[in-house]
Amino acid sequence: MSTLLRSPRVLWLLAVAATATLLLTTALANPVSAHGSVVDPASRNYGCWQRWASDFQNPRMATEDPMCWQAWQANPNTMWNWNGLFREGVAGNHRAAIPDGQLCSGGRTEGGRYNSLDAVGAWKTAPVGNSFKVRLYDQASHGADYIRVYATKQGFDPLTEPLGWDDLELVGQIGNTPASQWKPETNGVSIEIPATASGRTGRHVLYTIWQASHLDQSYYLCSDVDFSGGPGTPPTTPPPTTPPPTTPPPTTPPPTTPPPAGACSATYRVTGQWSGGFQGEVQVTAGGAAIKGWTVSWTFGDGQRITSSWNATVSSSGAAVTARNVSYNGTLGAGANTTFGFLGSWAGGNTAPSLTCAATT
Repeated sequence: MSTLLRSPRVLWLLAVAATATLLLTTALANPVSAHGSVVDPASRNYGCWQRWASDFQNPRMATEDPMCWQAWQANPNTMWNWNGLFREGVAGNHRAAIPDGQLCSGGRTEGGRYNSLDAVGAWKTAPVGNSFKVRLYDQASHGADYIRVYATKQGFDPLTEPLGWDDLELVGQIGNTPASQWKPETNGVSIEIPATASGRTGRHVLYTIWQASHLDQSYYLCSDVDFSGGPGTPPTTPPPTTPPPTTPPPTTPPPTTPPPAGACSATYRVTGQWSGGFQGEVQVTAGGAAIKGWTVSWTFGDGQRITSSWNATVSSSGAAVTARNVSYNGTLGAGANTTFGFLGSWAGGNTAPSLTCAATT
């Protein structure tokens, strides 16, 4: 076995290969509401997922697609969660919220999960003409208050320069468009935004801002293109996916005293909310020693109900909820964490419950 294949990260990726296969083969049977992304020309993380999701443990990625390789090495969830690159509460002041050099990660949103997308280098490009369309896939059918497409100015070099706001020029946009006016897909909807970027040749970056309509949720998506019609990866219709594993930081302060050896702790947060429904995530963290499994339980106080879940086996009895690890995320090293998610319904209130975590050692 090569030195590369003996590395801890690659061994870990090999161990979860079955998980990737399961996500791909069961997607058609498990439609759920997630979020979305630009799929043509593919955003950086969607393009990496598109090219490597079923083959992500292949060491050829390091030489054939090095920008994707560095992103996988930094955080595989950058691609597993290709449809979750958003921020909330920006109130339209995008430039103030996102510093130069951090545009592709949405200002290092979601605890830095997407930081690798800001890396400067030879990202795979898609060939486009000076008049083109950007296709955005909205798996949750949120619709848009607006979608704006920018292109880098002629003379900008994405191989050597970090992306800044002054490098961009608006080349296409649409206004308020409810999901009912988008094209229906197997799960969700899609829409095309016409754009014209005259006078451009060679490699450029497209920057799409999608302001979703269900709440103040802004998506920031970088796509790499070649206006000279150079080689690119042909787009495909995105398959419906189950929500991928994520590793955001807890929204509540961590305990001042770490859990004892063999124990675990859990934190809860709401990642999105709309009329009658919400999406939540729970992060489970092992204590001072490795654990072989975990069980998280809580009782909702406002009548919330779980409607679907991923990365955990979740059962409910009235307001009481119990979540147990699945086969691939029960074993955690000391201090390591994993995350599971769920969709739920609510009416009247959506107060975060108190959680308890029990570990199997």
